Amino acid sequence: MRRRSLVAAAVATVLVVTGCNRGSGDGGSSGNSAPIVVGSTLSLTGAFAATGQIHKIAGEEFVERLNAAGGLLGRKVEWKVLDDQSDQAKVSQLYERLISQDKVDLILGPYATPNILSAMAVAQRHGYILPQHSAVLAPQLTYECQFPAWSIGPTPNSFIPNQLFDALASLPTPPKTVAVLTSQSGSAAFVSDGFGSDKAGALSIAKQRGITVVADVHYPPTTTDWAPIATQVRDANPDLVINNGLGVDAVNILQAMKQLNYRPKQMFGLFPAPGPLLALGDLSEGMLSVSMFEPNKPILDKLGAQATEITTKFSEKAKAANLPYTVFETQATASWNAWEILTGAVKATGGTDQKKLCDSLHDKGVDTTFSGHLTFDPKSFNFWPTTQTLKQIQKGDWVVVWPADKAAAPLAGPRA
Repeated sequence: MRRRSLVAAAVATVLVVTGCNRGSGDGGSSGNSAPIVVGSTLSLTGAFAATGQIHKIAGEEFVERLNAAGGLLGRKVEWKVLDDQSDQAKVSQLYERLISQDKVDLILGPYATPNILSAMAVAQRHGYILPQHSAVLAPQLTYECQFPAWSIGPTPNSFIPNQLFDALASLPTPPKTVAVLTSQSGSAAFVSDGFGSDKAGALSIAKQRGITVVADVHYPPTTTDWAPIATQVRDANPDLVINNGLGVDAVNILQAMKQLNYRPKQMFGLFPAPGPLLALGDLSEGMLSVSMFEPNKPILDKLGAQATEITTKFSEKAKAANLPYTVFETQATASWNAWEILTGAVKATGGTDQKKLCDSLHDKGVDTTFSGHLTFDPKSFNFWPTTQTLKQIQKGDWVVVWPADKAAAPLAGPRA
């Protein structure tokens, strides 16, 4: 009964048109007018919902554009997305349902590394390819037919802290002390602590660079009382706070600090929902984070009219959905890439045979609108050369500040 109730609780949104259920196969258009069905879950409710909604809107726009251009292999595309409620325990069950019961033709990964790992296990068991938006825990992404849509290279646990410390070292007063606040969740903990035999991460790299770690706090993803963490940071009073967390963790930490009449001098958030941080106003000014894409005009002009159309339409849809941040940036880009990886493989092979899709992506790669041509090497867990930058909240907006040759504005230093 519990299993049935969990499935019944899943919110299913079927986009475009409703077609017959079918499993993976040739999938060609010859004599087949039924839609090609793509199945996935997203965190439409729960702790990750602020980010899940971004992926939902990006996916809806992609499917609309795809169908307006004739669909895939001459057939309409239908997206069946189920709400995993930000609960890793529900993900496996829902992907089993999509593949075994609903018999979808193709699947996409969910949001957040723990959820993606659960979906990956199901995909591997059934032999489906899994383009996925945001998992960076490379050592656990061993399934050769998972394809990252957001790449920070095969060792993000080293790349991210070094990129951050390199940027801050360029300031007149680089940080000498740091507090590291880590969600015990997949890629967030990976970037702080490393994984397995690779112990590189924010904690070890800070020490190597002569930066003293004055607070090292690990918290469960289910944390609701942030006051003890805020108190520990206030008492340590570091030059820099690193929050290797997800979703609205950084928002909750800043708000808890505000209740103590304390504001960090400088703060970095790993994978935050962008809108809720901006909604904090002056409290989040100067906040740093990672970025894969920001739609500033020089970049859009270089990419061409199609990229401008996509980003503009997304902003319109995000505004209509009352999202707190309506700009097509990193999360939306990752989602768009995932769809282009999936559909690019289908177009290249002329069908939905999963082995052919996987082999094609390894052999030929795929072209994307915002990240160019992607290549996938199983020896590097299919991660492609990273294009990651750092962004910062300046005057109420996110702008790219590092590296200097890609920056839209100079990196701002710590607050007084």
